[in-house]
Amino acid sequence: MKQKIYQIDAFTEKLFSGNPAAVCILENWLETEVMQKIAAENNLAETAFAVKNKDHYELRWFTPEIEVDLCGHATLATAFTLYNYYDYNENTLRFISPRSGELLVQKSESGLLTMDFPTDDLIPVSEQTNITKAIGKQPSETFKGKTDYMLIYEFQEEIEAITPNFHLLNELDCRGVIVTAKGNEVDFVSRFFAPQCGIPEDPVTGSAHTTLTPYWSEKLNKKVLIAKQLSERGGDLQCEYLGDRVKISGKGVCYLVGEIEI
Repeated sequence: MKQKIYQIDAFTEKLFSGNPAAVCILENWLETEVMQKIAAENNLAETAFAVKNKDHYELRWFTPEIEVDLCGHATLATAFTLYNYYDYNENTLRFISPRSGELLVQKSESGLLTMDFPTDDLIPVSEQTNITKAIGKQPSETFKGKTDYMLIYEFQEEIEAITPNFHLLNELDCRGVIVTAKGNEVDFVSRFFAPQCGIPEDPVTGSAHTTLTPYWSEKLNKKVLIAKQLSERGGDLQCEYLGDRVKISGKGVCYLVGEIEI
């Protein structure tokens, strides 16, 4: 069986930057084990699978090691694929995730794709010595979201200089760790580490911005914020805080269109 596959660089306008995701638009669902093996073979941070169901698409995401609850950059990559290669021409694209519910993506005339995600619930926590040791620098504040820890620092330069201990990070009981600070030229910057999901450092993490946005919106007293993820590839996002929802916007570019044998 042949299956079309697309590789999209998300949250960027130029190749070889942003966060690459593989996308497979399926006629029918494959076995979960098969999708997991495809994701492992792709060896990208995420592979997205989507199946059309009446007026929406069902959507699931896999790292090389596990299926995850939510992935922003692979959702954007899937929307980019449908708009550019499957003749989808409505302004709003509706996804249904079995783990995260309804997810909407809107396309602007400029090509900006805006995702509408549920806001993460942030709980302040006392200093977690094991996390501080793993990251290598003590934060000023620590929060726990649904799946990730978020560590707050004062300066962008601190985020740039962090060199985590990935062995210790891999032992933490969470999806990943977000580190963040106020940006020098943007509202806020961040990095995201998730070795326990098979992703030592994620290039750009859309879902992490459901955690980052409510914090920085309150801190900076702004509803619309410009963000940058400071990975080696880098990525640019626009975020809007709407209370129980967060809008996360970015662009994409196609790197590869091919076929796989299943």
